[in-house]
Amino acid sequence: MTAIEIRPRFQQEIPLSKDEALARLRAALKRPGSPIIGYVADHHVTLKIPYDKQHFWSPQLALEVETHESGQGALIRGLFGPRPSVWLMFVFMYSIIGVICLFVAITGFSQVSLGIPAPVLWVLPVGAGLAIFLYLSAKTGERLGKDEMQQLKRFLDEVVTAREAA
Repeated sequence: MTAIEIRPRFQQEIPLSKDEALARLRAALKRPGSPIIGYVADHHVTLKIPYDKQHFWSPQLALEVETHESGQGALIRGLFGPRPSVWLMFVFMYSIIGVICLFVAITGFSQVSLGIPAPVLWVLPVGAGLAIFLYLSAKTGERLGKDEMQQLKRFLDEVVTAREAA
């Protein structure tokens, strides 16, 4: 997890059973003063930075805990990503840029094929520039959230690898 990538994923095998791993996560999230908040629903777990410490780029960690196919232990599949509102904003902005560029391209290239000047085609490089700007903004956000991603992963590792208290 040293390279920054869009919505990094990982898989982790643990010696605990699925139910024990989920119970440990549930208990750790309910502990007073827990450094991470979240919830467990069936075999899905969402881990987040506490609300008072979140910023616009704060990530969250979505987990699926499954019984390992060998029958021993559990398999955790994790996906880091932005909060849903941030993710939706980026999808919406990319969609708007894409739809505008599509209509401009249809109109502009139709005009070109008819021999009519098509200055509207200048919108296409502007749209590409906006898309690149959005991409670079997302990469900047990933860098700003990297420490929090590591904090979420460290919390998960501590909970599922901690020895059972005697």
